[in-house]
Amino acid sequence: MSAAVLLAVIAAYFSLLLAVAWWTSRRADNDSFFIGNRSSHWGLVAFGMIGTSLSGVTFISVPGSVGTGAFGYFQIMLGQFAGYAVVAFVLLPLYYRLQLSSIYRYLGSRLGVAAHRTGAGFFILSRTLGATARLYLVVRILQDLVLAQFGMPFWLSAVLVLVMILLYTLEGGVKTIVWTDTLQTTGMLAGLVICVVFLLHALGLDLAGGWRAMRAAGLAEVFVSDPMSAAHWAKQLLAGAAIAVAMTGLDQEMMQKNISVKRLADAQKNMMVMATIMTGVVLLFLFLGGLLSLYARQQGIAAQGDRLFPAVVMDHLPAWVQLIFVVALISALFPSADGAITALTSSTCIDLLGLQERRDWDEARKRRTRKAVHLGYAAVFLLLTLGFRWLDDPSMVNLILKLAGYTYGPLLGLFAFGILTSRTLRAGVLPWIALAAPALCWIVDAHQAALFGDYRMGLELLLVNAALTFGGLWAGSRPSMGGVGRSAVAG
Repeated sequence: MSAAVLLAVIAAYFSLLLAVAWWTSRRADNDSFFIGNRSSHWGLVAFGMIGTSLSGVTFISVPGSVGTGAFGYFQIMLGQFAGYAVVAFVLLPLYYRLQLSSIYRYLGSRLGVAAHRTGAGFFILSRTLGATARLYLVVRILQDLVLAQFGMPFWLSAVLVLVMILLYTLEGGVKTIVWTDTLQTTGMLAGLVICVVFLLHALGLDLAGGWRAMRAAGLAEVFVSDPMSAAHWAKQLLAGAAIAVAMTGLDQEMMQKNISVKRLADAQKNMMVMATIMTGVVLLFLFLGGLLSLYARQQGIAAQGDRLFPAVVMDHLPAWVQLIFVVALISALFPSADGAITALTSSTCIDLLGLQERRDWDEARKRRTRKAVHLGYAAVFLLLTLGFRWLDDPSMVNLILKLAGYTYGPLLGLFAFGILTSRTLRAGVLPWIALAAPALCWIVDAHQAALFGDYRMGLELLLVNAALTFGGLWAGSRPSMGGVGRSAVAG
């Protein structure tokens, strides 16, 4: 299919997003931007959050990982399901009881201003790195497939994509994203199902036959039993649960959508429905990855990892499948960046600038400040996307999970300390502890062979980081008279 046709499809898709944004942002104010006026429908939020949680990295990297890791990624997903239950029945009741617009305000009410700002700071770092890594992957593929054929350099492609995202998020914020994410999740999942059906047909297989062929080729193994391996099942299950709690329950982008739902019970339904659908969707992505590997072996395709899916579709499949792939790809692109920029803007305005408490500012000045922050994050996203272009890791999903181990660990330790204990922090200790824990993890990770021999630590680095943070906070605290921590949850 010609690049001109693909570009026209991208333009039409973006026009649809702009129409949705215009419809949802009419009469929008700062409350609409930050929490959607607490009027979002839980079903829309649940469905849209699937697209945000999966993103272009899942669309490209998870199928690409099957060739070397079989279905091992599903171990993480099983752990994540348990983690989503913790978010639904431990964290959401806390957030709703305190009527939070930013979840890091809990840290401020429990542990003080330094904890509030430290939590927000680690979220900003985590989400900025994770979102730009996801954004880079899909922009790179769009560049290779379409935009480079018009002589457009990578940096200009990245600018174009970010301008498109800004145009439909600048006014409506969460109120808009709840709807655009629903549209984009539909596009991504439709593309997934169609690609699976077509590859089964191309291989002359049905679902059962595809599964048997994967098993015969050694592509369908789920559980890794070697305790020395970084992918051992127990490590992956624990890490998956921690990743779900940290990257969803302690992440302002994800929780901002949840707390835009009016009632706690609906937000909990949203979380568990999302977890159930996500489990099935990830399994289907892995099944797609097995089919891609089988097809690549049959056709002698050498591409691996993140490059496998695009290589199979764009070089070997019919034009109409290529068109569906591109629509699904851009549907995966936008949720990975639009919600992130919106949530980062919200956290910076609420947690760091105290925008909601500034009674001396009128609504117009607050809106100008919010827009300036939003544009600033777009510029940061551009710079980091160009940085990932230089790095060009062969499997972005592994890189993102690795980064999460360093940046979400202190957040997990902070919230665990606040919820599980009633101790009071001593003045001045928190910033040092929050920086020391990731630094120690980096040292341990870099010297695993010397420290552990054949044993390899994988994604449980997140738990080690959180445990170091928790231990440091315990050492730097004293008993409290009021029992603030537990009472906040027990309510």
